[in-house]
Amino acid sequence: MNIARKGPGTGSRSPRARLHTTAPRRSLNGTWQFRIFPGLAAAPDDGWDGDDAGWALGEEWTSIPVPAHWVLEGHGRPAYTNVRFPFPIDPPNPPDENPVGDYRLVFDAAPEFLEGAVLRFDGVESAAEVRLNGELLGETRGSRLTHEFDVRGKLRATGNVLAVRVAQFSDASYLEDQDMWWLPGIFRDVDLLAVPDGGVWDVFAVTDYEATDGTGTVDLSVTRNGAAGEPARFRIPELDVDLEVTGGGVIGVGGVEPWSAETPRLYTAELVTPAETVTLRLGFRRIEVRDSVLLVNGAPIQLRGVNRHEHDPERGRVFSPERLEQDLLLMKQHNVNAVRTSHYPPHPALLDRADELGLFVVLECDLETHGFEEIGWRGNPSADPQWRGAYLDRMQRTVHRDKNHASIVMWSLGNESGTGENLEAMAAWTRAFDPSRLIHYEGDWSSTYVDVYSRMYASFEETRRIGEEVLTPAPFGATAAEMHRRSLPFMQCEYAHAMGNSPGGLEEYQELFDRYPRLAGGFIWEWIEHGIATTGADGRRGYLYGGDFGEHTHDGNFVIDGLVSADREVRPGLVALAHWYSPVRIEVTDGAVVIQNRYDHVDLSGLRFVWKAEADGRELGRGELKVGRVASWEKVVIALPDELADLAESPEIVTVEAVLVDKQLWAEAGHVVGRGQRAWLTPAEPPLETGVPPRSAFDPVSLRLRELGGLRLDGPVTSLWRVPTDNDRRPGWEEMDKPAYAARWELLGLNRLLTRVVSATEQDGALVVRTRTVPPGRDCAVDAEYVWRQAGPNAMTVEVTLVPDGTWPVEWPRLGLDLVLEGAPTGMAWRGLGPGPSYPDLAAGPFWGDHEASADELLTPYVLPQESGARAGVRHASIGTEQGTLVVTVLPGGASGGVEEVAVTVSPYSRKTLATTAHQHELVADGRTHVSIDLFQAGVGTAACGEGVLPRYRLAARPGRVTLLLESREG
Repeated sequence: MNIARKGPGTGSRSPRARLHTTAPRRSLNGTWQFRIFPGLAAAPDDGWDGDDAGWALGEEWTSIPVPAHWVLEGHGRPAYTNVRFPFPIDPPNPPDENPVGDYRLVFDAAPEFLEGAVLRFDGVESAAEVRLNGELLGETRGSRLTHEFDVRGKLRATGNVLAVRVAQFSDASYLEDQDMWWLPGIFRDVDLLAVPDGGVWDVFAVTDYEATDGTGTVDLSVTRNGAAGEPARFRIPELDVDLEVTGGGVIGVGGVEPWSAETPRLYTAELVTPAETVTLRLGFRRIEVRDSVLLVNGAPIQLRGVNRHEHDPERGRVFSPERLEQDLLLMKQHNVNAVRTSHYPPHPALLDRADELGLFVVLECDLETHGFEEIGWRGNPSADPQWRGAYLDRMQRTVHRDKNHASIVMWSLGNESGTGENLEAMAAWTRAFDPSRLIHYEGDWSSTYVDVYSRMYASFEETRRIGEEVLTPAPFGATAAEMHRRSLPFMQCEYAHAMGNSPGGLEEYQELFDRYPRLAGGFIWEWIEHGIATTGADGRRGYLYGGDFGEHTHDGNFVIDGLVSADREVRPGLVALAHWYSPVRIEVTDGAVVIQNRYDHVDLSGLRFVWKAEADGRELGRGELKVGRVASWEKVVIALPDELADLAESPEIVTVEAVLVDKQLWAEAGHVVGRGQRAWLTPAEPPLETGVPPRSAFDPVSLRLRELGGLRLDGPVTSLWRVPTDNDRRPGWEEMDKPAYAARWELLGLNRLLTRVVSATEQDGALVVRTRTVPPGRDCAVDAEYVWRQAGPNAMTVEVTLVPDGTWPVEWPRLGLDLVLEGAPTGMAWRGLGPGPSYPDLAAGPFWGDHEASADELLTPYVLPQESGARAGVRHASIGTEQGTLVVTVLPGGASGGVEEVAVTVSPYSRKTLATTAHQHELVADGRTHVSIDLFQAGVGTAACGEGVLPRYRLAARPGRVTLLLESREG
């Protein structure tokens, strides 16, 4: 086995489309025999791969499921890196420490396979040598690419011995440095496929749609097996197409309904031969660029997309139909219309479902050489002619397998592989073979051989400039390459990094995409958190990340960066994204509802618009707006219904929701695709009688409240720090020369603030406590005044004024009050935004109303514990604990001003515990309830990869004022 050469695999047949055929297929998935060695030199040549079905297995052999990754089946350990190779950069040589696994399967073959068959491997990481009955069939390269070996004349009826030797690392590993776990093994399906004489070897059906007259065509190319015999028949029953074909040709099919992500219309076609029938699902559409704008079927489209790796927390990249269905349904239900298959072709089932459900796909080749960036791209295979065969083979296998899918709108050459002539060669072959689709590659910003100008994490300002540059004449002397780049639509193939409490800035990006026609949208990084499941000694389920398996080279929790958890739990970032990706925008004003249709191809007749009026937590009335057929991207203004004026009392909140009229493949009728609200909230009434509270309710030293109507507590105290989020721990791309915000906060001592009492006096029937809060070793401070008044036997009001003093060298993460209640939290009910959390630049999705959260819902269970769970816009909150309930009401500021809404965070963990614990499942609660009441908060940004918090969402030192009514209640 040669695993140190610069070339493609050997021995397999030419790549072809994945066909749905009546020809027999036998899955060879199941239990195989397996053994493992530390390296190729240690792997013996002891006859295990010969043709003796009864060969005696030694004690080193065990069983293993196929498909599977052997490191997730008890043989070795997974490892995670983002950019760096986990071995020296010495191409094409893999390291000596390179586990090698031997797989062996004995199987029988039915007669229909003996006449002609291929053995198909859909995914083996990273290289395999395949033998059947002692005969070498060939070697694979391209871990996520299909290889088919001709076994005609090599099979026998019984006792076939299939022997596969797999190396974890090989020359191919230098081309597969994607941001993911290194997971070796046979991890996709293994099949035996009958290839009957006279049947169909390959089909390429290129569909087209002419929007001006609504007609479609099929450019058909057919390759037969062996002696073709009589012509095949090509049928599309719905379109009355039934004709004989030999090699193929262009077929006019008349009027058709076009395919798009919004109208995923498919037509069933058949290619019939005496030996087999092949079924195709055809979608008629045209993808093109005109005047720097991306068009589908003649209309501009906006890609509202996500990047998706394949991942299951137990089985890694082994395909799970249940996980795939979860993913695609959740995407559609959250208004995602596009998927980039980062950074390799997915399991083919994804394309079938994308065709059916309606998702645009950017399908990426299995190629990334990112680790060469660490050495200035020296020796990068993209620029080495000796690697060209491997590059072309990878692209050809990518394109051929999935070429008949309507959902694919772009072929991507790969990811983060620098520049070089090999990439140009891939583009040239692809353009010649399939000019019906666009070619994408982000790594070469000159964009000379691609059809879209693609970037990652371009800042808001740069994105604006790119959108604007085509609106003005090109500069004098612009090169031909520059003119070509300006002619292309712009796409963010990655933006808004969804790591932890993130991503901020979605609104600003979406506003730019909407403003400039050249901006074709983009793809959030990324869909799934790649945690590997673990169960602690206490039975708690958790997830592991880079470094948890003893890796010497790893990138920590950078693999935990998704809109959904590894178990597909929705993160707050996806809720926000669903709002900005919504196909309808709804704004409720004082007297009208403004509705914009943001679909690219359809009107709004598929939606109902339902209004609801509420006051004091009660529904006052509901009804339906008459909207009509609003065309794509048009806006209408509709008066609020007369029924609102006839209500017995004035509503505090009016909500309008756009819901599906009919059941879809991805959601039930009534599913909400968009929402708008208007709130006229009435301020709370202050208590009528107040007085000086007893000193015994306060701690004698700190003068923090320690008892309220039998409720034991400690606080409030001025607080500025938050547990660093993943974004706080990294500098944004615009500040790479500066420490991350978390480091700046820690250096200043925001996590170690000290408070002293300046004075405590009774004034005007109140207890007035003045404090000064200062970081240790510093002189910048926050001076606070707490004006306490008794408002009943179990209630107090406190008017808090916070004023910064001195020069603060860093911006704050928050300005608020912390207090601790005895007893663990049992949940919270509140009036404000909800039901989920939100932050200033991650605020869409939650809506006004009365909400509840159980104890398990108070925080977002991010794999790396961090700040989370803030409910914004809160006017009133009941915080339940095991010892009782604290009710917090925000009172109007009156003439003195002050905020009338706060953000409330309730947690069973202290901030110190959250900040010093490496995994969510390792958190240990202290039996108390930790409460934060924030007047102001900073945004969360997307600095883990991309731009940090925008200036408008940063929190410079500033004063704040709030008046709270605190009440104690039983239960």
